[in-house]
Amino acid sequence: MDIRFRLLMALFLVGSGAIANANGPAGCGVGTAVVFPDANEWHEHVLAATTNASSLNTVSMTANLLNCDSANGPLKLAEAFMNDNMDQLAADSARGQGEALNTLAQLMGIEAADTAAFRATVQSNFDSMFTTEATAGDAFRSLTEAMSQDKALQKYVG
Repeated sequence: MDIRFRLLMALFLVGSGAIANANGPAGCGVGTAVVFPDANEWHEHVLAATTNASSLNTVSMTANLLNCDSANGPLKLAEAFMNDNMDQLAADSARGQGEALNTLAQLMGIEAADTAAFRATVQSNFDSMFTTEATAGDAFRSLTEAMSQDKALQKYVG
Protein backbone atom coordinates (compact mmCIF):
# COMPACT_ATOMS: atom_id res chain seq x y z
CA MET A 1 0.00 0.00 0.00
CA ASP A 2 1.13 3.52 -0.74
CA ILE A 3 2.39 5.41 2.34
CA ARG A 4 0.17 8.40 1.52
CA PHE A 5 -2.90 6.16 1.51
CA ARG A 6 -1.93 4.72 4.90
CA LEU A 7 -1.42 8.18 6.37
CA LEU A 8 -4.74 9.34 4.96
CA MET A 9 -6.53 6.33 6.44
CA ALA A 10 -4.86 6.87 9.82
CA LEU A 11 -5.94 10.51 9.87
CA PHE A 12 -9.44 9.52 8.83
CA LEU A 13 -9.71 6.91 11.60
CA VAL A 14 -8.41 9.33 14.23
CA GLY A 15 -10.99 11.90 13.11
CA SER A 16 -13.71 9.28 13.15
CA GLY A 17 -12.85 8.39 16.74
CA ALA A 18 -13.35 11.96 17.89
CA ILE A 19 -16.71 12.12 16.18
CA ALA A 20 -17.75 8.71 17.47
CA ASN A 21 -17.70 9.95 21.05
CA ALA A 22 -20.47 12.41 20.26
CA ASN A 23 -23.33 9.95 20.49
CA GLY A 24 -22.65 6.29 21.18
CA PRO A 25 -20.13 4.04 19.47
CA ALA A 26 -20.68 5.42 15.97
CA GLY A 27 -21.40 9.04 16.79
CA CYS A 28 -24.29 10.92 15.28
CA GLY A 29 -25.25 11.87 11.76
CA VAL A 30 -26.39 10.23 8.54
CA GLY A 31 -24.60 6.95 9.25
CA THR A 32 -26.27 6.46 12.61
CA ALA A 33 -29.70 7.95 11.92
CA VAL A 34 -30.33 6.78 8.34
CA VAL A 35 -27.92 4.16 7.05
CA PHE A 36 -27.39 2.04 10.21
CA PRO A 37 -30.05 3.10 12.74
CA ASP A 38 -30.09 -0.33 14.42
CA ALA A 39 -26.37 -1.11 14.36
CA ASN A 40 -25.45 -3.94 16.71
CA GLU A 41 -22.31 -5.47 15.24
CA TRP A 42 -18.88 -3.87 15.36
CA HIS A 43 -18.63 -3.64 11.58
CA GLU A 44 -21.99 -1.81 11.43
CA HIS A 45 -20.71 0.73 13.97
CA VAL A 46 -17.51 1.19 11.94
CA LEU A 47 -19.50 1.72 8.73
CA ALA A 48 -21.89 4.11 10.49
CA ALA A 49 -18.98 6.10 11.94
CA THR A 50 -17.29 6.16 8.53
CA THR A 51 -20.49 7.43 6.92
CA ASN A 52 -20.90 10.04 9.66
CA ALA A 53 -17.34 11.25 9.21
CA SER A 54 -17.70 11.55 5.45
CA SER A 55 -21.09 13.28 5.39
CA LEU A 56 -20.61 16.75 6.89
CA ASN A 57 -21.16 15.49 10.41
CA THR A 58 -20.21 18.83 11.97
CA VAL A 59 -23.32 20.34 10.39
CA SER A 60 -25.45 17.68 12.09
CA MET A 61 -23.78 18.29 15.43
CA THR A 62 -24.01 22.07 15.21
CA ALA A 63 -27.67 22.08 14.20
CA ASN A 64 -28.71 19.15 16.44
CA LEU A 65 -29.82 17.14 13.41
CA LEU A 66 -29.82 13.42 12.72
CA ASN A 67 -29.51 12.06 16.23
CA CYS A 68 -26.98 14.70 17.34
CA ASP A 69 -29.12 16.33 20.01
CA SER A 70 -27.37 14.33 22.72
CA ALA A 71 -24.01 15.65 21.60
CA ASN A 72 -24.69 19.14 22.88
CA GLY A 73 -22.84 19.51 26.09
CA PRO A 74 -21.99 18.27 29.53
CA LEU A 75 -25.57 18.14 30.83
CA LYS A 76 -26.57 15.66 28.12
CA LEU A 77 -23.51 13.57 28.89
CA ALA A 78 -24.34 13.66 32.59
CA GLU A 79 -27.93 12.61 31.95
CA ALA A 80 -26.77 9.69 29.79
CA PHE A 81 -24.28 8.69 32.48
CA MET A 82 -27.02 8.75 35.11
CA ASN A 83 -29.19 6.56 32.89
CA ASP A 84 -26.43 3.96 32.60
CA ASN A 85 -25.27 4.06 36.24
CA MET A 86 -28.34 4.69 38.42
CA ASP A 87 -27.66 2.02 41.04
CA GLN A 88 -24.04 2.94 41.69
CA LEU A 89 -24.85 6.64 41.55
CA ALA A 90 -27.64 6.20 44.11
CA ALA A 91 -25.26 4.38 46.47
CA ASP A 92 -22.59 7.06 46.08
CA SER A 93 -25.14 9.87 46.43
CA ALA A 94 -26.39 8.47 49.73
CA ARG A 95 -22.80 8.60 51.06
CA GLY A 96 -21.93 11.89 49.36
CA GLN A 97 -18.81 10.38 47.81
CA GLY A 98 -17.65 7.70 45.43
CA GLU A 99 -16.41 6.99 41.94
CA ALA A 100 -19.78 7.34 40.18
CA LEU A 101 -20.47 10.66 41.91
CA ASN A 102 -16.98 11.92 41.01
CA THR A 103 -17.52 10.91 37.39
CA LEU A 104 -20.87 12.68 37.29
CA ALA A 105 -19.24 15.84 38.66
CA GLN A 106 -16.53 15.65 35.99
CA LEU A 107 -19.07 15.13 33.21
CA MET A 108 -21.02 18.16 34.39
CA GLY A 109 -17.85 20.24 34.43
CA ILE A 110 -17.91 20.86 38.17
CA GLU A 111 -14.72 22.69 39.11
CA ALA A 112 -12.57 21.46 42.00
CA ALA A 113 -13.58 24.46 44.11
CA ASP A 114 -17.26 23.49 43.79
CA THR A 115 -16.92 19.73 44.23
CA ALA A 116 -17.72 19.78 47.95
CA ALA A 117 -20.86 21.86 47.33
CA PHE A 118 -21.89 19.46 44.55
CA ARG A 119 -21.45 16.39 46.75
CA ALA A 120 -23.34 18.02 49.63
CA THR A 121 -26.20 19.06 47.32
CA VAL A 122 -26.50 15.57 45.87
CA GLN A 123 -26.42 13.95 49.29
CA SER A 124 -28.94 16.34 50.84
CA ASN A 125 -31.31 15.85 47.88
CA PHE A 126 -30.96 12.07 47.77
CA ASP A 127 -34.60 11.44 48.79
CA SER A 128 -36.01 13.61 46.01
CA MET A 129 -33.60 12.29 43.38
CA PHE A 130 -33.81 8.56 44.03
CA THR A 131 -37.40 7.69 44.86
CA THR A 132 -38.56 4.14 44.21
CA GLU A 133 -40.40 5.24 41.06
CA ALA A 134 -37.71 7.65 39.82
CA THR A 135 -36.23 7.17 36.39
CA ALA A 136 -32.80 8.50 35.48
CA GLY A 137 -34.52 11.45 33.84
CA ASP A 138 -36.44 12.19 37.04
CA ALA A 139 -33.26 11.98 39.11
CA PHE A 140 -31.43 14.23 36.66
CA ARG A 141 -34.20 16.86 36.72
CA SER A 142 -34.24 16.77 40.51
CA LEU A 143 -30.47 17.17 40.59
CA THR A 144 -30.40 20.13 38.20
CA GLU A 145 -33.27 21.77 40.09
CA ALA A 146 -31.37 21.41 43.37
CA MET A 147 -28.20 22.75 41.74
CA SER A 148 -30.08 25.77 40.40
CA GLN A 149 -30.99 26.68 44.00
CA ASP A 150 -27.33 26.73 45.08
CA LYS A 151 -25.38 29.91 44.25
CA ALA A 152 -22.11 28.03 43.68
CA LEU A 153 -23.70 25.40 41.42
CA GLN A 154 -26.13 27.52 39.38
CA LYS A 155 -23.54 28.19 36.71
CA TYR A 156 -23.39 24.49 35.79
CA VAL A 157 -27.08 24.16 34.94
CA GLY A 158 -27.51 27.24 32.81
